Amino acid sequence: MRTVKMPPVALYIRTHHNGRMTRITTLHIDKESHKFSAAHYTIFSATERERLHGHNYSVSARIVAPMGDNGFAADYNVYKRRIAKVCEALDEYMVLAGDSLYQEISEEGDNYRVRFNGEEMRFLKSDTLVLPLRNATVEEFSHYLLQQLLAECEGDSLAELEVWVASGPGQKASALWRG
Repeated sequence: MRTVKMPPVALYIRTHHNGRMTRITTLHIDKESHKFSAAHYTIFSATERERLHGHNYSVSARIVAPMGDNGFAADYNVYKRRIAKVCEALDEYMVLAGDSLYQEISEEGDNYRVRFNGEEMRFLKSDTLVLPLRNATVEEFSHYLLQQLLAECEGDSLAELEVWVASGPGQKASALWRG
């Protein structure tokens, strides 16, 4: 039997403008502790929405970065803390889509007053986040959290950052940034 030596698979090479080759590595962070619980409703049209309900969302990330001279691309602990921070900022809130085309949100004392299709709902400001989302969906949460993580990663030499948000097993969406 003849043995064939295979080249390493997990290395990606990128040529920089100076002609120097750099090894690129992909890190996956998918910790059970990276989660947030939030109430929301999805708006389907100008006249139809889900009833108010909640999810235990989980968040994971894929980080693509150049290998350092020290043999690693990024400190997992730094990224785990950053992901935990953006999750904590959403945990145990009612989330309203502030950029929705179909609802109107106004402030009234200690409450947000939401008007949708002739209905009026009120939510305590202290329990509610109005986020720059068009809808409170995993797709929108993934883009929102990607932007939050990118702000936390300013100055890092990342090639890509992808963030997944799941609202339950087998149901998730991701947003991708490429440097």
